[in-house]
Amino acid sequence: MKNYISKSIFSALTIFGFSFFTTAQSPSTNEALGNIALTSYVPEQIENLPSGAENLLINKLNQITSTNGIAASGIDSRFIITANINVLTKDMLATAPPMTALTLDVTFYIGDGLDGKKYSSQTVSVKGVGTNENLAYMEAIKGINVNDESIQNFLSNGKKKIINYYNTRCAQIIKEAQALQAQLKYDEAIYKLTAIPEECTDCYNKAVAIIAPMFDKMINRDCKLKLAQANNLWAANQDVATANQVGEILNSIDPQAGCYNDVKTLSAKISKRVLDLEQREWDYKIETDVNLKRDLIKAYQAVGVAYGNGQAKSVVYNVQGWW
Repeated sequence: MKNYISKSIFSALTIFGFSFFTTAQSPSTNEALGNIALTSYVPEQIENLPSGAENLLINKLNQITSTNGIAASGIDSRFIITANINVLTKDMLATAPPMTALTLDVTFYIGDGLDGKKYSSQTVSVKGVGTNENLAYMEAIKGINVNDESIQNFLSNGKKKIINYYNTRCAQIIKEAQALQAQLKYDEAIYKLTAIPEECTDCYNKAVAIIAPMFDKMINRDCKLKLAQANNLWAANQDVATANQVGEILNSIDPQAGCYNDVKTLSAKISKRVLDLEQREWDYKIETDVNLKRDLIKAYQAVGVAYGNGQAKSVVYNVQGWW
């Protein structure tokens, strides 16, 4: 069962050959379908940000979200958590060695980074001491308490605004997804629908109901395309090297696809040919029992995540006027 589910998800991820990329945010995508996710973003507008502090601040933003039950997005989602920092005080301490003491005001923001709408903000004051200004600055950032009640309230307010965004635009989002489906852009359509949070109960349920037949159409189309490719390769050359190449294609086809019986038939032919040629079993064994329950939610999310990570650009966020 475990092997089957993993294979289904792998198939969803490899349907269109997406590759993963990294941006200035969380390097992993751990969110489940229905969770609100925020992209951690540090803009260039933060003045005098010391070298090395950007990653530290990104990590702190990720820590704030994950500690308080919000997923850190590994892709460029429209909703972001960001920060601005102001130096309130700077003192030189007459110690051995001399130390620099800083007091920073760190203001956090949550909002729609594409529309440029700020949803929530909160300022906390922190202090840091170091042998130079850069180290003092970074020590102050490390000292931000992610469990602070004011930060939790800030996140709660931002979350409410995000839920309202989806609730008020549900019909439009679904319509856009259906238009993408009509263009055979199943992966992008599923990506759009899987972004709807579970807290938006009615809209979330509508989205899941729409994704199910959409997902079936996607895996059926993928099956036909890959099976045709596999048949053409095998018809051209029936040696072991080609068999292995075809095996990789067949193993990426979802076992629940409508043409999977044809996949099994071709696989059996290749297995017999390899046995005749090399007197051994073929290394590629496809799924033969398709009567197992699929973890659909994970399969849907895998497609959405693969699409988001497969985009060859980083989103340019608009935070103008937030501070």
